[in-house]
This record gives sequence, structure tokens and C-alpha cells, in this order.
Amino acid sequence: MADFLTALVTQLSDTSWAEGCAVILALAYVVLAARQNRWCWLCAFVSTAIYTWLFWQVTLPFQAALNLYYMVMAVYGYYQWNRRDDSHSRVISWPWYYHLFLVPGLLVIAWGVSRWAQGQFNSEHLLLDASIQVVSVVTTVMVAHKVLQNWLYWFVINLLSSYLYFQSGLALSGFLFFGYVGFAIYGYLQWQKQWREQSAIAQVTS
Repeated sequence: MADFLTALVTQLSDTSWAEGCAVILALAYVVLAARQNRWCWLCAFVSTAIYTWLFWQVTLPFQAALNLYYMVMAVYGYYQWNRRDDSHSRVISWPWYYHLFLVPGLLVIAWGVSRWAQGQFNSEHLLLDASIQVVSVVTTVMVAHKVLQNWLYWFVINLLSSYLYFQSGLALSGFLFFGYVGFAIYGYLQWQKQWREQSAIAQVTS
């Protein structure tokens, strides 16, 4: 236990200014996203640009590629949320059977990608890295289209990401993503409230 705490303190004390900025902007993103504020995407763009570079430095290639993808999705997400028509401002909910097929399919893809990458990268966390990347790609699209269940996906993704980052020496980011678990619950409750209000209004007007 003492060795773990010593290593943790060392990692935190060695945190770079770049990782610190990325963490602050990432926190701003998730708070603004939970409140459905479109400026969350600007915070996401800058934060993920920094993380793209950081993850490449510590040999997490899938996380680097994922954050490069996040940069593109930040632009797309801002465009989607900035549209004024009602169909793009409403929270939607996918039926349970969508997820019953989606999740296993994504994990199979992640396994295949990690097997391919074994000959390209020397990392003991390739399967976890690939799984987080593949599921996060789809979950980010869910956020851009305001699918309620995206927060349940992020709950699991953030737990696994926290573990991965601690194992990779990025302690501050590990704490950040562990904190994201609570934000995922908050975001789900906020969006669920709006979805229920929409449903109630729809029943009254139908």
C-alpha cells in the first residue's frame, strides 16, 4: 500500500502543464454537456487535441487515435447542437434491443483490432485500449445526437479508462475519469428529466 501511495504521489507531482490543461478543459466539457450547453464542444476540441499528443507519448495508440476522432466529433457535435430545428434539440431514447446487439458487436470489433495491433505496438493493455476506443467512437455519436443512454455507456467507459490511465502513469487523468463516473450519473439524470418532460408534453398534445 505504501509503495502504491508513493508511486501515486510521484505521478501527481510529475503531472505536466499540458495534462493539467487537458484535465481542466475536459471537466468543463462534461459539466457543459450535462447542461446541454453547445460550448462544451469547444472545450472538448482543445482538451482532446492535447490528449492526442499525450497518449501517443505513453504508447496508448488507440487512445491517441480516439482523441483525434474526438476533435472531429467536437466540430460535428457543435454543428448538431447549434441547429435550431426541434428534431435536433430533443433528447431521444433508444430501445433496449439496440444495445443488446450493439455492445457485443463493438466488443468483437475491439478484439479484432487489438489482435491486429499486437504486431504494431508493444503494450500490455491493447485489448482494453481498443475496447475503450471502439465503444467511445459510437458513444460520442450518441452524444452528438442526444441519445439518453450515452451516459450509461460513459459510466462504464470512464471506469475502465480510469484504470487504464493509472496503469499508464497518467494519475491526474486517472482521477479525472474516475470523477467522470459521477458526472455520467448526473448527466443521465439531467437528460432523463428532459426526456420525460418531452414525453409528457407529447402525450398531452397527441
